Amino acid sequence: MNPQIENNFKYHSPKPGQPEKYTTIREKAKELAVLIDETTPKSREQSLALTKLEEAVMWANASIARNE
Repeated sequence: MNPQIENNFKYHSPKPGQPEKYTTIREKAKELAVLIDETTPKSREQSLALTKLEEAVMWANASIARNE
């Protein structure tokens, strides 16, 4: 089996120090989400920006979980 596929589709239990990293990433992303929400018009573009921010958080956290 391809080791990358194996790694990407298994459960990664948090290692020491990782939950704090996840929290920091989420908090910073939330700050940006609030800024986007407060400074841009309600629109499809705003929704996409917030969705992409959520995706960025997910991928950043996956990077930690899968590669540390």
